[in-house]
Amino acid sequence: MAGIRSVLLDRARRLGPERQKLIRPGWQRHLLPGGVAFVMLALFVYALDRFGFGFARIWNGLERLGFIIGFMLPPDPKGNLPAFAWALGETVAIALLGTLIGAILAFPLSLLAARNVMTNRIVQFMSRRLFDGVRGIDTLIWALIYVNVVGLGPFAGVLAIASSDMAGFAKVYSEAIEATERNASEGVRSTGGRRWDEIAFGLLPQVMPVLISQVLYFFESNTRSATIIGIVGAGGIGLFLSDTIRTGEWQQVSVLILMILVVVSVIDFVSARLRFAIIGKRG
Repeated sequence: MAGIRSVLLDRARRLGPERQKLIRPGWQRHLLPGGVAFVMLALFVYALDRFGFGFARIWNGLERLGFIIGFMLPPDPKGNLPAFAWALGETVAIALLGTLIGAILAFPLSLLAARNVMTNRIVQFMSRRLFDGVRGIDTLIWALIYVNVVGLGPFAGVLAIASSDMAGFAKVYSEAIEATERNASEGVRSTGGRRWDEIAFGLLPQVMPVLISQVLYFFESNTRSATIIGIVGAGGIGLFLSDTIRTGEWQQVSVLILMILVVVSVIDFVSARLRFAIIGKRG
């Protein structure tokens, strides 16, 4: 008994300092978070000074904004409502086509970046870095590139959204694939299924609700993005919005803004109901 007691006391003495470290972590653990917080605060203060941030400037801006809002009322399309409606429909079509093309092309690419599918770590690493690089280029920049490649019009807008979304979808898809359970794939393999059978019948059914949900979300976001890329000539209602703002036709601007808000709200409402129907309402 004495021997057992001495062993337990020795173990307790050795565990004591480790427990104290967990309860009272040293200053080294706070060094990195504190340093990051200090750098972010310093950058925030510098940006305020560098960009001339001031309440007087904001107040003057709000005053001018009030004048502009007064010019917008009442909304008046001045006979251009059919052209506006056509351009808005073109914007929605650009967003829809771009989203679907990007989503379809992203799935095979996502398999290259998923650890539980791609065993070659070099290919998996390079695929992820490629996705990061493509996602780093904004949709508006892609629109400027494609306008010079294929010319003005909605085709350039579709390509811009598809290029930007393809990398985003591939990243989201690969993460969803990595989070799947292996039991289904192993079951397919145990029945003699090949690698593609595992993906089609074991992996894809698990991730399909997540993929569809992400496609709907991206479609909502791209509807708003498509209104901006039209400003650079990539089709849609953005061209009308840019022209009316530049010429000071504020009553027509208000009509365009209201039309965009209504369409985005309808798409958001419908897509939310579809997501709940597919993945179930949570919370």
